[in-house]
Amino acid sequence: MEKVILVTVKLANKEQAWTLEELSEELNLLTKTIRADVAGHIKCNLKKISPAFYIGKGKVQELAQLARTTKAQTVIFNNDLTPIQQRNLEEELGIKTIDRTQLILDIFASHAKTQEGKLQVELAQLQYLLPRLSGKGITLSRLGGGIGTRGPGEQKLEVDRRRIRKRVAYLKEEIETLESRRFEIRKKRTENALPTIALVGYTNAGKSTLLNALTGAQVKTKNEMFSTLDPVTKGIKLAASRQNVLISDTVGFLHNLPHHLIDAFRATLEVVTEADFLFIVLDVSSFLIDQQNDAIWEVLRRLNAENKPVTYILNKIDLVEDKNVLERFSKKFLNSITVSAKYMTDIDKLFDRIEAQLLNLTTTIKVVIPHTNMKLLNTLHQNGKIISSEYRLDGVYLEVKLPVLIAKKFFKGMDVLEPKDNKFEEKFLKNP
Repeated sequence: MEKVILVTVKLANKEQAWTLEELSEELNLLTKTIRADVAGHIKCNLKKISPAFYIGKGKVQELAQLARTTKAQTVIFNNDLTPIQQRNLEEELGIKTIDRTQLILDIFASHAKTQEGKLQVELAQLQYLLPRLSGKGITLSRLGGGIGTRGPGEQKLEVDRRRIRKRVAYLKEEIETLESRRFEIRKKRTENALPTIALVGYTNAGKSTLLNALTGAQVKTKNEMFSTLDPVTKGIKLAASRQNVLISDTVGFLHNLPHHLIDAFRATLEVVTEADFLFIVLDVSSFLIDQQNDAIWEVLRRLNAENKPVTYILNKIDLVEDKNVLERFSKKFLNSITVSAKYMTDIDKLFDRIEAQLLNLTTTIKVVIPHTNMKLLNTLHQNGKIISSEYRLDGVYLEVKLPVLIAKKFFKGMDVLEPKDNKFEEKFLKNP
């Protein structure tokens, strides 16, 4: 197990809701995910960044002494370092030094399972390493293993700058090809007119466990950060309305997530931008719940998805002994439901909430379906709730409650009789 020293720095002149201890704890959790042995931890408030070492010369000497004493092999900073700072620290300390972005990339590399996930991780790795190839410091000849060097791209790191740029161009083309395939899949789902719900939240909040609880899926779950990198979409049929719904799990969010990581995983995150509803999953047992919620909204704004309808899912109530805490957070996070996805506690309330939300996407119409279009009749039975029906000479008369998406798809410009919702008639019949 690799011995590491963690360095947590909080800048005094930077507005940040996270305290030094909270930043330190998150860095510790990220490091646990890669199963490293934390041999020491240096924490400090910093008024000004040192261009040469990020931290002051005195702290560098303290860090060097701690590294010698503990015989650590790696130093991990919770901040992003410039190539010069990284190179200078390695020369001064004599051991490998990585920053928060490289640590996150290492975790991503360990968890990437699909072809698209591996390509996205490798692209992010190479884009991160490209400006760090010159000089001594982290040269490619030293990348022989350990934290910050693993992943699908590790065999391709011993290359020069020109070949890396060529590889980056190739990866972008491959990702665009996979993105086109994913677009076609999403297009078919859109044609089926099924409402979609995206589960979003901080990493390790329990989104995958919740997906399993709602859909009966068997997505592997782990109590660690970024256990899911690739989106998973499952369909369910609601018991009361008999409506089909798609629910998607997404990659976990993180505060101050580097921009180029969001760009690398933008195709994966498009499921968030295209969803009809968002379920924001929060770990109600975490003392960082407020900061994590802020980080979620930061990413949603960067994805231009902040205006979508939101329901808060306060998960992991099984870890909260004080019920007053649950009551307080339920009041604080409006439109919320408390559940334990792990033990299926109050999942039925979540199904009721889904039913209630989908009412905003339904309309009741009266329509005559020709006998020659029995396929459409079957679609209405499968996706709608039949209120009344009558067989006539000219076809089958139905009064049916339908998702607006399906009504828009099938009845635009058709002879729909007496729709209850005049807005529906105006929107779909007068604009064939």
